[in-house]
Amino acid sequence: MEYKGPVIVVLDFGAQYSKLIARRIREAGVYSIILPYNVPLEKINTPNLAGIVLSGGPASVHQPHAPLPKLEIFDLQVPILGICYGVQIFAQLLGGKVEPAHQKEYGIAYLKHKGNSELLNGVHKETPVWMSHGDQVTAIPPGFITMGATENCPYAVIGNPERRFYGVQFHPEVVHTPEGQKIISNFVHTICQTDSTWTMGNFITQTIQELREKINGKKVLCALSGGVDSSVTAVLLHRAIGDNLHCVFVDNGLLRKGEPEMVEKVFRDNFHINLHCVKAQERFLSALKGITDPEQKRKIIGSLFIEIFEEEAKKLGDLSFLAQGTLYPDVIESVSATGGPSSTIKSHHNVGGLPEKMNLQLIEPLRELFKDEVRDVGKQLGIPDEIIHRHPFPGPGLAVRCIGEVTAERLDTLREADAIFIEEIQRAGLYNQIWQAFVCLLPVKSVGVQGDERTYKEVCVLRAVTSEDAMTADWFRFSPDILQRTASRICNEVSGINRVLTDITSKPPATIEWE
Repeated sequence: MEYKGPVIVVLDFGAQYSKLIARRIREAGVYSIILPYNVPLEKINTPNLAGIVLSGGPASVHQPHAPLPKLEIFDLQVPILGICYGVQIFAQLLGGKVEPAHQKEYGIAYLKHKGNSELLNGVHKETPVWMSHGDQVTAIPPGFITMGATENCPYAVIGNPERRFYGVQFHPEVVHTPEGQKIISNFVHTICQTDSTWTMGNFITQTIQELREKINGKKVLCALSGGVDSSVTAVLLHRAIGDNLHCVFVDNGLLRKGEPEMVEKVFRDNFHINLHCVKAQERFLSALKGITDPEQKRKIIGSLFIEIFEEEAKKLGDLSFLAQGTLYPDVIESVSATGGPSSTIKSHHNVGGLPEKMNLQLIEPLRELFKDEVRDVGKQLGIPDEIIHRHPFPGPGLAVRCIGEVTAERLDTLREADAIFIEEIQRAGLYNQIWQAFVCLLPVKSVGVQGDERTYKEVCVLRAVTSEDAMTADWFRFSPDILQRTASRICNEVSGINRVLTDITSKPPATIEWE
């Protein structure tokens, strides 16, 4: 759906925090999008453009082929905020100077300012900020003034109020800058002169209206998995078009314990959605027999899903649209941040996955939203908390958590172990503090002793992470007693496992899922 309110464009120069900048702007109630720094100017200069943010980045502005924006962006007559690398862009392109810092700053520094700028209005005269830079501005461009400094950075905040250009050497978007959200709010509200119109209530109203106009009484096929994204997609569409929505739920044998029953209860019984359940366990397991490569697993599962949707579409007949629960991070991860060739970390089965031969038009009503925004939409639509706050689940299901060959026996083992882990997390009251928690079953067996007998069984791994949008993640610190209780229950209650490990790797360098 195309948002009609004011937009702040975040130009991405390869920063690890670009997505966080966009989220913080949205938290201030203003819609934001991320675009590669070298995108054509007309993509930036839309009628709703209210301001631009130049993100950080790993490059140096003075090195050959450094990523730099088109000079024309400075003539668009909109406010611009440069963050870290972004402030150095101002200096490099508008007549200042950037040099390697005598003393690099990484971590907390203390910003001092006089409090006489719109950008820093309401910010304490001395406040902690998060620095991460090796270069810094050593001479500011004509027309700019110094608004704040740290001990090692004399131009920590600069600005040209007349042109509404501002730059900060630190990162206001991270939690380590306690007053960073206030600075971002000052930029988007006071300097860009926008109101807080980006709310999920407004999003729902506008999206329902646009869906009705676009679909215009035709039928829609929606892939429903029972996860947050597809569930919110389905209920939002049902609110818009009622019985013209037909949801297909594929029970592929790769789902969590009790998931098929839960989906039927919530969507057929509670929401009265047209739900078509396809029992396809044997079909998927047969296709996966002997397959151990994770990318191959994903492609096989994705292809089978498409086959099944095609078959269901033919049964239903007269369909015009296919709906998917694609989110903004899916879209971002599938495109290079800097507009060049991107590395495939793993294939997304739900991005651009519509086969042309189905002759259906793709509808992705959530593709503008981050996960927390989707949860807010779901809550406002009345979807139960057990779904809204459910941890993300990969499209290929347990196949990519069953490391090695996927068999019915190994899946049953994994399902039981995973259910125990989640149950212990919920019992400890930690479920909503964790972004994602799950068990992986390894293609490894180990010797154990249970009772007086020697055992030789499989090994599983507990994985739990915290995150804001899955772009980066940190491992969750459990107390030893929770881990001990979980491991003890798994070894005692799951016949195929005799050893439990924990994964304490962050993203990066690892991905959240193992495959």
